[in-house]
Amino acid sequence: MVASYKIIDHTYDAVVVGAGGSGLRATMGIAEAGLKTACITKVFPTRSHTVAAQGGIAASLGNNSPDHWSWHMYDTVKGSDWLGDQDAIEYLCREAPQAVYELEHAGVPFSRNEDGTIYQRPFGGHMQNMGEGPPVQRTCAAADRTGHAMLHALYQQSLKYDADFYVEYFALDLIMENGVCRGVIALCMEDGSIHRFRAHQVVLATGGYGRCYFSATSAHTCTGDGNAMVLRAGLPLQDMEFVQFHPTGIYGAGVLITEGARGEGGYLTNSEGERFMERYAPSAKDLASRDVVSRSMAMEMREGRGVGEHKDHIFLHLDHIDPKVLAERLPGITETGKIFAGVDLTRQALPVTPTVHYNMGGIPTNYHGEVVRLKDGDPDSIVPGLFAVGEAACVSVHGANRLGSNSLIDLVVFGRATGLRIKDQLKPGTPHNPLPKGSEEMALGRLDTFRHAAGSSPTAKLRVEMQRTMQKHCAVFRDSALLTEGVAQMEKIYAGLQDVSVKDRSLIWNTDLVETLELDNLMAQASVTIKAAENRKESRGAHMHEDFPERDDAGWMKHTLTTFDGWGGKGGGVAIDYRPVHDYTMTDDIDYIKPKKRVY
Repeated sequence: MVASYKIIDHTYDAVVVGAGGSGLRATMGIAEAGLKTACITKVFPTRSHTVAAQGGIAASLGNNSPDHWSWHMYDTVKGSDWLGDQDAIEYLCREAPQAVYELEHAGVPFSRNEDGTIYQRPFGGHMQNMGEGPPVQRTCAAADRTGHAMLHALYQQSLKYDADFYVEYFALDLIMENGVCRGVIALCMEDGSIHRFRAHQVVLATGGYGRCYFSATSAHTCTGDGNAMVLRAGLPLQDMEFVQFHPTGIYGAGVLITEGARGEGGYLTNSEGERFMERYAPSAKDLASRDVVSRSMAMEMREGRGVGEHKDHIFLHLDHIDPKVLAERLPGITETGKIFAGVDLTRQALPVTPTVHYNMGGIPTNYHGEVVRLKDGDPDSIVPGLFAVGEAACVSVHGANRLGSNSLIDLVVFGRATGLRIKDQLKPGTPHNPLPKGSEEMALGRLDTFRHAAGSSPTAKLRVEMQRTMQKHCAVFRDSALLTEGVAQMEKIYAGLQDVSVKDRSLIWNTDLVETLELDNLMAQASVTIKAAENRKESRGAHMHEDFPERDDAGWMKHTLTTFDGWGGKGGGVAIDYRPVHDYTMTDDIDYIKPKKRVY
């Protein structure tokens, strides 16, 4: 059956998969270096999920309050609950100001202070003086549409360079030969043609896998396709148990309400009208880190102080803020509140609840974007020809919990770093060796299996079963019984994929087939996430294990590495290993920040 597919071949120096913030920044950098570059994306670039980022991008510019890159680094290390690699965090924070100025020059229309400098707002967990306080205004904002502004500017800039865009192409699998990445197989969704991209370097910028969960701020396209391709290549993913819940998703809709709303003075109340965050985080209050605020809200609801008939949400107040300020700094949020909650934010409180928002885990890389794996005991062995950036990657700068507004700076800093690394390693026009015989067989065999699936279970039914299982068993609070039951349920649900039904046999705009391929990707990531969570017997950052409520640095200050071999619902298949957290910094300019109790 595989032989019946006609394959169209392409040859490039480098191929980037994904056209969000990190993918576009990597594409720009590689093409600017004169390398023949392709960018493959399953949606039009400006529809990539970076467009939904609202609140801002972190950098220690010091425009609205004193700041320094080392303070930013300290807050990021503390936010990560000491699971982040401090060499990568130092690189991120040192490079951040220049990256923001680069965006400004690229045309991002940042909000301005009266003196013309970029406006910066406070965000949760960002402090002055190495965590001592007071809060710092570090988050550079383009009103509350920062990701939208960034994505459009980066796409416009990318058109200046001679990169080829393959839009609405769905990447199926990597081409691997003896542990080296040689390219990508993709499906053109418009006409059903199969494309084989041969490249010296492949960059995965495919975003997170938030759609494993029932309630998520993620777009429906956030299915972690790059992560799944890495697993199918026999490579590990890192720290998948750390899934961030954003405190303020609109109740019933899951639509994001930026942390910038609280940065501009918004606050949370329970059914008694109490500003309860003062009890949980006396110093930072409503601007504590996201995991702390999410757990605090969940605790209020568990103890019967939630709002509404079912006491299952919390109120966010912006009604005390001058309507002119809301119109200027939070126009999108004001509009979103009206559309998705029927609330006039100038007069009414907004119902919110913690909602899945970000994946700290992903494809393990160093701070050059190079994918790493365990090999002969060396935790930093490079996978030749393979890079990863953005939410798909785990550098790890976010560790066990990402600080708000560090995601957008992650995209551009490491997207740029990847471009620079590839420029250093590769000369334009470097000749290619022939691809291995049958390089397309795994991708097309999987495509064929699902294309002809004639079972009795619709893709949508299996997907919602997976999402509800993850939402119940691997959420803000976890315990051994919940996790063990969830692991068993996920195995059962994934086995149902063997009975999946795909009614349309066509390859042309067959959204049912593409969603089934995405579901297979999601199921594998859900499986490794819940198994890694069951295995980690401590509480750290976003992983709150109620049977082990304390952080255990002696036993668990280490990165989880998960591999998977249960494809297509064949059962089980999760293997777990560990690698040490880097206990060093990039330069001698700052000492290793030693662990201590994480309080706000």
